[in-house]
Amino acid sequence: MFFTLGEFFDACVMSAALGFIFSDLARRFRPHKDPLYELQTNRLEDFKFALYATVPAVLMHELGHKFVALGFGMQATFHAAYVWLAIGMMLRLINFPFIFFVPAFVSISGMGTPLSDALIAFAGPLVNGLLWLGAYLALKHKHTNKKHYELLYLTKQINMFLFIFNMIPIPGFDGYTFFSSLIGILH
Repeated sequence: MFFTLGEFFDACVMSAALGFIFSDLARRFRPHKDPLYELQTNRLEDFKFALYATVPAVLMHELGHKFVALGFGMQATFHAAYVWLAIGMMLRLINFPFIFFVPAFVSISGMGTPLSDALIAFAGPLVNGLLWLGAYLALKHKHTNKKHYELLYLTKQINMFLFIFNMIPIPGFDGYTFFSSLIGILH
C-alpha cells in the first residue's frame, strides 16, 4: 500500500496545522496591496488560502522522498512532526516574525546504496524545484488570471525557499545527505 490510513491521518493533521500557522500568509506576502482585502476576506478563506499555498509544497516534497525510497524497495512512511508542528503553532500564536519548524518527515528503513540515498534525498527538493519552475514560467508567460496570481506567486516563493533551504549541505538537511552520498559514490 502506498499510503496507509495512519499516513493519511498525519497528512490531515499536518495540513490543518499548516493552514493555521500560515493563515495570515496572504496578508504578509501579498505582492499587490489591496486596501479592501481586510474587509473582503474572513478567517476561513485565509485558512483555505494557506492550505492551497503551503500543503502541496510540503506534502509533495515528502512524497517525493517516499516514492523514490519505495522504488528502491525500501520501507518508507510519512509522518507529521507533531512536536515541530506544536512549536510552529506556538510561534504563530505569539506572532513571532520568523517561523521555523519541520512539518513532516518520511522514515525510511532498509539499506540503500550511496546512489539510492542520494536520489532519495534529492527527490523532495527536486519536487520543490519543479513546482518553483512551473509557477515561475506560468507567471512569466502570464498563464494565470488575477484571481490565481497570488497563489501562484506564493507557490513560486515557497517552493524556491524549500528547494534552496533543503539543499544546504548541513547535517539534518536533504542537501547534506545528497552531497555526502555523492561523495560516497566517488570513493
